Amino acid sequence: MVRLKSYVAGAWFDGTGKPAQLVNPATEAVIAETSAEGIDHGAVLAHARQAGAVLRKQPWSARAAMIKGVQKLFHAHREELLDLAQINGGSTRGDAKFDVDGAIGTLGAYAAFGEVLATRIGDRPWLLDGELAQLTRAPRFGGQHVLLPRQGVAVHINAFNFPAWGTFEKAAVAWLAGAPIVTKPATATAQLTHRMTELLVESGLVPEGAFQLICGSTGDLLSRLGAQDSLAFTGSNATGAMLRNTPGFAERGVRVNVEADSLNAAVLGPDVEVGSELWNTAVRHVVTDMTQKAGQKCTAIRRVMVPDSLIAAFEESVVEGLSAITVGDPLVDGVGMGPVSTASQLRDVLSGIRQIAEHGRVVTGGPDRIDGKHAPEGKGYFVAPTVIRLASAAAGPVHDLEVFGPSVSLVPYDGSAEAGSAALARGQGSLMSTVYGDDRAWLGTMMLECAPWLGRMMLTSSKVADQVIAPGMVLPGCIHGGPGRAGGGEELGGERGLAFYMQRTALQGDRVILGKLLGIESA
Repeated sequence: MVRLKSYVAGAWFDGTGKPAQLVNPATEAVIAETSAEGIDHGAVLAHARQAGAVLRKQPWSARAAMIKGVQKLFHAHREELLDLAQINGGSTRGDAKFDVDGAIGTLGAYAAFGEVLATRIGDRPWLLDGELAQLTRAPRFGGQHVLLPRQGVAVHINAFNFPAWGTFEKAAVAWLAGAPIVTKPATATAQLTHRMTELLVESGLVPEGAFQLICGSTGDLLSRLGAQDSLAFTGSNATGAMLRNTPGFAERGVRVNVEADSLNAAVLGPDVEVGSELWNTAVRHVVTDMTQKAGQKCTAIRRVMVPDSLIAAFEESVVEGLSAITVGDPLVDGVGMGPVSTASQLRDVLSGIRQIAEHGRVVTGGPDRIDGKHAPEGKGYFVAPTVIRLASAAAGPVHDLEVFGPSVSLVPYDGSAEAGSAALARGQGSLMSTVYGDDRAWLGTMMLECAPWLGRMMLTSSKVADQVIAPGMVLPGCIHGGPGRAGGGEELGGERGLAFYMQRTALQGDRVILGKLLGIESA
């Protein structure tokens, strides 16, 4: 039996008490166990604060080089990491690449951002925000907004679906901003994060204390956070709300970023022709988001708004695309979709499908567990890719209930931008959504009406249909987050991501002195 330990206060710690078990979701075989009971979280935070002082003294170039080294380390062990992603996460090899390569790629991107900063501003530890401004009639009295590293600890709580990418996209940003990290992966899929931590510790690339791992419960860790600390959470809206209400957070001003549930949408314009390249791109995006990671992506398309005149043809095209997907043991060649990750996830997905299907018609799939191909009979958390066609945009809980699995709902609308944007907005905030069409007036109205509800919006027209990325792919140069039920947070976004771990301060005084202190030549 593999025993996963936490790495805290400079040592590996094996928790006491009854351990939690990790299973292979395709076979339900137990593959590891872990417990974090008994960790001294006061010592964990003290250890991190010491590391933070070291990180903050490093110039941008040194932090960038450190992150680049971590990227190369994981790339050198990529095959081993892909194998673990398949066994513990139920991922196909393609899904495993999506997670592991996402981590490696984001680390590389933030190393590059750090190199650019080092070239642009040298060793100064602050970032300028805007220009030095005259504040009153007195010509020498001015103000300059700056961003400086906060002197606390970054606590990261990550979701089960991306144990590599979710962990190290947060780590890359925090490290570049000079913040030490305490990370807590979802226990059910923690084996991959645990192995990456082992590699990190063995390498010596990161200052001791700048990355600590808790495998299991966080205990009283969060109640110990203070005014300079931050919490970045990815997971359900309910858990995010609970974390925001952690006793003491409001009083002490702990900074919190939440990336939560998201009823992402795709809206097909009335001018999209059946069988066109733009049509095929939309179909491909829906099929990919349904089946990649078994639909367990926070950015996956959940609702597709289709004009009344096109919905029958679109339904047929999606079902045809899904017919090529084999559901089964992801370790077997030819399998295109594996199981969902946990038994509780299976129950939630099937329940959600059942609730939405009460208000429409199941086109393919359904609310029952299935046997996966090449998997033991009666074992594994397998769900058939499910398409539900609703009677109207107002039917049932489709705009309120996220089915975090391989399910999508087709929602009819009249084709107008007003109706399409209104249907999208009923999701009350999404991480991302995509619109498909060439009519600029329609696209313009959709942009104006939909963007306030979205963290990211992709406008896909015929000219770029063969160039756009899949909507579910998160790139480090754009923000990841969204308003409302999506959590109200922001991650990544290039240099924008650093702001969460830094303090924006308005410095006021003699413009000449401020200019010299901050290296502003024009002051």
